[in-house]
Formats: sequence, structure tokens, C-alpha cells
Amino acid sequence: MKKTLKYFAIFLFSILLVSCGNADDDVNFDINLGELGKGKEPDDCLGFGDNDLLLSIQDEFTALPGKVSILFKVSDKSGSPISGLTASQFAIYEQGRNDDCFNTISSSESLARISPNSKVFSNNTLLILDLSNSVLESSLEELKAASTSFINNVMPSPETNSFKMAIYWFDGEDELHLLNDLTSSTTELTTAIEGITEDISNDPSTDLYGAVIKSADVADNLLRKNTQEDIIGAASIVLFTDGTDQASRFTKDAALKAVEQADRNISFFTIGLGAEIDTQILEQIGKTASVFANNKEELEATFTQISQRVSEQANSFYLFEYCTPKRDGSGENNLVIQLTDGGLQGAVQTKFDAKDFIGGCE
Repeated sequence: MKKTLKYFAIFLFSILLVSCGNADDDVNFDINLGELGKGKEPDDCLGFGDNDLLLSIQDEFTALPGKVSILFKVSDKSGSPISGLTASQFAIYEQGRNDDCFNTISSSESLARISPNSKVFSNNTLLILDLSNSVLESSLEELKAASTSFINNVMPSPETNSFKMAIYWFDGEDELHLLNDLTSSTTELTTAIEGITEDISNDPSTDLYGAVIKSADVADNLLRKNTQEDIIGAASIVLFTDGTDQASRFTKDAALKAVEQADRNISFFTIGLGAEIDTQILEQIGKTASVFANNKEELEATFTQISQRVSEQANSFYLFEYCTPKRDGSGENNLVIQLTDGGLQGAVQTKFDAKDFIGGCE
């Protein structure tokens, strides 16, 4: 009887792991791999203990007369993004040259706030649709409805230039077809989906691996462009298919390599439909998260699941700002930002130069 219960418990645990999808596997707590970005773990003198949450600094900058700004991403231990945080959940600690440890800086007196990050951050979503013959013949209307729902769930309202989406599709051709270029307009995107017709494709095959490689290249080029414009960028690739690669133009290893070697700020999601998909391959491609629909009636629900994850990912980037009491002549100062979310905490340490800082920051 004990052995039966033991096996049953293992079975339930296995189901739980599968049903939760994939956690973001591009995040861990090894600071030697640069997971904290430009930050490091806080000084032991603060006695915070182990991090439950990871604050990964993407960028940091100062502005006169005395404002400090930190852009960072928040994840839990499994790598899942944390969204919806407020300034009141953050505590600020500074260490100047005369301090043995860190002093608490009042969040209210320093006017700490979470600010709109549109000037320094750009998030792009690429929706990649399989429009091979099997989809066009049997589930096109359901796919259009699910895609429309996905767009409405993911795109922010009101519209913002810091969050855009593009739609691509693939069939058997050696091309990732552009359906609608990057835009912040929900109406433009849904209109593009509505315009998909059964005769859109000229090749009934499925170049799945090619679509993965090409979409990773598109996302990578977007991040490079952001860097050239001094903007921090992140991208999400959401790929839908109802089958396996049939064109054999590219290898599975080449597709997986494109995913594994992609920029760390590119997330990969997959949505599979029907009995002909290879769930193991799609889970590897969708390393951030993957979901599967048994039939076309479940398609909209699976798109909704992924839309929630994509939104959480985009909203887990925060621009935290405050007015420091440090002034010109104080030199370089250490800074620790601690986050408390329920019973969990995480903290990251960085530094800033208070050169030319004076009072009057707002």
C-alpha cells in the first residue's frame, strides 16, 4: 500500500510539472553568469539572506539635480516574471564613503516611484502563425478568433510606442512572410488577422524549423536596433503550429541552436494544435512556455494562456526612480534596492556617482 501511494504521489507531481508548462530557463541565481545584469548581490552587512526574487539590472543612469533611475527585470526563483509591483514594495539603502554599512533612505521623502519606461525600454512581440495547408483547410476560423483574442489580451490600452507587435506566417516556402509590420495599433493587427484567406499560401508544406530560425533573427535584429538607439529592448516570439517540420529545409539542431543562442532578452513561446505535433520539440523551441490544444475548439483558451505569460513578461520590467540625498562631492555611492512581495524578498546592489548633484529633485 505504501509503495502504491508513493508511486501515485510521483505521478501527480509529474502531471503538475507538465501542466505548468516551461519556466523561463534563461534566469538563475549564478551571478558569475551575469544574471544580475549590472548589479551584484547585496553586502552581507545588511543581513538580507538568500534571494527569493531576482532583480536583474538592465540599465542605470542619473539626471540632475539628483535623480537616480534603475531599469530592471523581476523574476522568481523559477525564472517566471513578476508583474504588477508598486514603488511602496521597494526599499532603498545607500552607503556613502563615511558609512560602515548602508543607511535606509525614506521612500516617501525621496519621492520613490515606478515611472513609465517608454523612453528607455521597448518590448516587441512577434506572432508567428503556421498557415500551411492543414490549418487553412480545417482550423483557419478558429485560429483567426484565437489570434484576435491574443492581440486584445496582450496589447496595452491605451496604446504606447514602447510596446509593439508584428505578425508573420509561414508555410512550406523558404520565407517568413510578413502579415503586418510592428505597430502599437490593436485595430491594425486585428484587421490583418481578419484579412487572412484560405488561398494565402502557395506551398502546402510546413517549414517549421525555418520559421524558428528566421523569427529568432528578426527578434535579434530588433534588439540590435534598440541598442543603436540607446534603448533597452526585449522581445517575445509566439509561434503556433499544428504539425511538424515537413519541408526539411533546415535541421532540428539548427532551429534549437537558434533558440539557445538567442539574446537573453528574447523569450520563446509555442502553441501546438492537434495530434500531429511533436510536443517535445515544441517545448524545446518554446523554452519560456508552451501550451497544447487537443482540438480547434480549445485553441482560443491556449492562446489566452500564452497571452497572460507574454503580458507578465513585458510588465516585469520596471523603471524605478528616486531623489537621492547625496550631493556633489560625495563621490561614488553604493546603492541597494530591496523588493518585498508577500513573504518573498530580493535585493540587488549597484552604485552611482553624485557629481554635480544638488537639492530640488522632483
